[in-house]
Amino acid sequence: MRYLSTLVTATLAVTGVAASSWFPGSKAVYNKWHETELERWLSDNNIAYPTPADRKDLESLIEKNWDSYVVAPYKSWDSAQLSEYLQSKGKETKADAEATKDSLLEQVQANWYETEDSAQQAWGSVKDWILDTWTESQLKAFADKHSVPVPQPRQRDTMLQKARQGYETVAKKLGETTAYPGNWLYETWTESELKEWLDAHGFPAPQPTSRDQLIASVRRNSRLAYLRSRSQAASATASAQSAYATLTDMIIDAWNESQLKDFCDKNGIAVPQGTKVNELRALVRKNRAEILGDTVASSASSAFGAATSNAENQFAQATDSASLASQHAFDAAVKSWSDSRLKSYLDARGVPVPQGSTTDDLRALARKHSHKAATGWTAWTFDDFSYDNLRGYLSKNGDAAAKKAAEKKDATRAELVSAANSAYSSASTAGGSAYAAATEYISSATADAKDSVFDSWTETELKAYLDSYGIPVPQGTKLEELKAQARKQSTYFKYGTSSPGGTVLAKLENAAKDGWNWVAQQLDLGSEAAKQKAAEAEAEAKAKAQHVKQEL
Repeated sequence: MRYLSTLVTATLAVTGVAASSWFPGSKAVYNKWHETELERWLSDNNIAYPTPADRKDLESLIEKNWDSYVVAPYKSWDSAQLSEYLQSKGKETKADAEATKDSLLEQVQANWYETEDSAQQAWGSVKDWILDTWTESQLKAFADKHSVPVPQPRQRDTMLQKARQGYETVAKKLGETTAYPGNWLYETWTESELKEWLDAHGFPAPQPTSRDQLIASVRRNSRLAYLRSRSQAASATASAQSAYATLTDMIIDAWNESQLKDFCDKNGIAVPQGTKVNELRALVRKNRAEILGDTVASSASSAFGAATSNAENQFAQATDSASLASQHAFDAAVKSWSDSRLKSYLDARGVPVPQGSTTDDLRALARKHSHKAATGWTAWTFDDFSYDNLRGYLSKNGDAAAKKAAEKKDATRAELVSAANSAYSSASTAGGSAYAAATEYISSATADAKDSVFDSWTETELKAYLDSYGIPVPQGTKLEELKAQARKQSTYFKYGTSSPGGTVLAKLENAAKDGWNWVAQQLDLGSEAAKQKAAEAEAEAKAKAQHVKQEL
């Protein structure tokens, strides 16, 4: 299956590449903010605005300053700060006489933490990162204060995940906004904790200071602090990879117990009490494989050369493992997903996301849990509901406010989804018949829309949906192509590699046939014998793929 899985991966890579969050005519993320959030952002960044001011004036002011404060905050740094940043990224700077500020700016821009697209996208879902720099005790205090349930034992990663999931619910109960959150988010923090956070992340505390000013400084700098911590985590991972890369089996076998334990201590490998020498060696090898990606899956994906050198043999192996094609197709899909969508995928399955997780870390977690089922109804249940199903749900199961939203003629899909999530949250809290009715409607709507999902969506809605995954849409993409891409991403998000019948595995026969023909062409096997072999292989592929589907 090795060459076939590579073929599937390559095919998906063509349709989904690097993330881009902006399409022609789309609005800036702050255009969706509440007016109080616009004023709060300007105030936090010490940008004067007229009082009173209408919304248009506020948005215009933010537009003029957005790039300098969000996309490229380094433009206001002095030469020393620019040089320090470059050194932290392992980049050499020119001698002082040559290192003009402009040249340093150019280098920093080329090596900045994130692209403009990812910066814009991040501010579309603040909950995905704003809590990541909190301490364990701060997350615990937030959960306790707002009655966010956290299972025992209360580990930090689990608390972070639950705090993210409860973020919008807590804000709704308090009657607060969430896009650029107010002081409610830091209600459980003491002034000392606010100052300590600023010190720990290298931001000067405002002088003279008040609690409101401290919160404003923490809030304003949270994104940069998150990016720094993620970069540091990536650097630590790179260092670990470097350490393991030179660690051969011969060295591991030659080390004594003391040397093995010393290596484990230095590299953060937990060693259970009473571990024997051979078990220590196995533990080091296991961690080395995980750090370097030297696992069965990664080995399979790198063996394409062997497949083309012995096509017939590799094809026979490929048809024996249909699930491997599904796994690699899923892996290829998540390579283009945004951080927000990756975290959503993990949250929907109850998988904690460690603090400071990089995009690669999130993708590795998604791959690791590709077989894990979503945990019942979640905040993403309404992700792909049609207008009619959303309105139907709100009309039958919503409160007065929800029904009013359903009756609104010009309601956007985002407004209906928000109202549906709110109504479901209320039903879930209330329990009983209200909750039973809500879940019954969702089950029925999901089953009815199985084959027609996205059929009634507009081009704008489809692009916005793909945008949430970080999937760019090339100019001139047809509506049916958008629908197909949306269905594919939705299927992977809902089912991982445990795809239902009619998706990945149902297409395996054609993929197997195409895979053999491609290899045959590469090897210049155009003879009648090769064609006969292709026909035999195709028949075998169909039979074995059908067997796999029956087992599933």
